[in-house]
Amino acid sequence: MEWILLAVVAVLLIGVIGIYNRLVALRQNVNQGVADIDAQLRQRHDLVPNLVNTVKGYATHERDTFDAVVEARNRASQNTNSASEAQLRMALDKLLALGEAYPDLKASANFQELQRELADVEDMLAAARRALNAAVSRFNAAIQSFPAILFAGALGFREADFHRLDASEQGTVDQVPSVSF
Repeated sequence: MEWILLAVVAVLLIGVIGIYNRLVALRQNVNQGVADIDAQLRQRHDLVPNLVNTVKGYATHERDTFDAVVEARNRASQNTNSASEAQLRMALDKLLALGEAYPDLKASANFQELQRELADVEDMLAAARRALNAAVSRFNAAIQSFPAILFAGALGFREADFHRLDASEQGTVDQVPSVSF
C-alpha cells in the first residue's frame, strides 16, 4: 500500500514539475514578445532624427513640423504609452507628407531609404504585436487548461495581458504605413 501511495505522489510531482516548466517557457515567450515590441519602438525612435535631418535640408522653413516630430519623438521615448506613440506616428505622417511639396525631397535616395526603413519598422512592430498576442493567448490557455489550472495559481502564474490598441491605432497596426508620394 505504501508503494502505491508513493508512486501516486511521484507521478503527481512529476506532473506538477512538467506543468511548471511548460508555464515558465510560455511566460518567457510573453516576456520576449514585450521586449521585441520595445526593440521595434526604439528602432522607430532612432530613425526619426535621421528622417528629420534629411527633410530639413529640403524644407528649412517647415520648422513647426520638425519641432512637432522631435517633441513627439522625445515624449514617446520617455514613456512608451500608446498615446505618445500615436502622437509620434501622426507627427511622422506630417513629416512624410512634406514630400508632396518638395519633389526633390521625394526623389532623394536618403529620403526614400528612410521611408523604406520606417515602413519596415512599422511592419516589424505590427508583427511583434501579433506575436505577443499569440504568446499571451498560448500562455493564458495553458494556465486555464486542466490540470494546470489546479496548480498555476499556487505556483505564482497569473494571466498575461494582451497588447491593447488605443483608438488611433485600431485598424492601422496591421497595415503598411503610407509612405509613398
